[in-house]
Amino acid sequence: MDLLSYDNHTFENEVFSGQTIKGREFQDCTFIKCDFSNSSSPHNKFLDCTFDGCNLSMLKLNGSTLSNAQFKNCKMLGIIFSDCQDMMFSVAFDGCMLDYSSFMGKKMLKTNFSRSSLKEVNFSRAILSESVFNDSDLSGAVFNQTNLSGANFISARNYSIEPELNIIKKASFSINGIYGLLEKYQIKIV
Repeated sequence: MDLLSYDNHTFENEVFSGQTIKGREFQDCTFIKCDFSNSSSPHNKFLDCTFDGCNLSMLKLNGSTLSNAQFKNCKMLGIIFSDCQDMMFSVAFDGCMLDYSSFMGKKMLKTNFSRSSLKEVNFSRAILSESVFNDSDLSGAVFNQTNLSGANFISARNYSIEPELNIIKKASFSINGIYGLLEKYQIKIV
């Protein structure tokens, strides 16, 4: 990666593991089966980019911009998305493993989490209004002072959300997931 700006470029099977990539701009780029694990990507811009089948585990995004970034079938363990720029932050996930990541304090209206593993993910103080958690596993995910108004949890599983600590007005839940809202009361639902 020698250029500072890439437009409509495809990166395939590239290995950036353990490297630092700083101050670059990627517009309409596609990353296919690339390895960014344990790398650092400070102050980069990823605008309208797609990541497909990539390993981004433990990627450090300090000060980077993710705008309309699409992640498909990616391994993304332990990423602190809270370190990204707030302005224009927009992401979508399909078939991704996001375990142990953090979206703490992020504004993420209408974000799509589809068929993804979100185990132990921190959503504290995030704004997830009208977001969709389609067929996603939320085991141990933390919701604390999170705005979930209008969010869709109908096909989500293993979540535990305290209605008193979060905004859940007009959020959708299935009858099978009702335990995730009442778990703290230690009652039996049969």
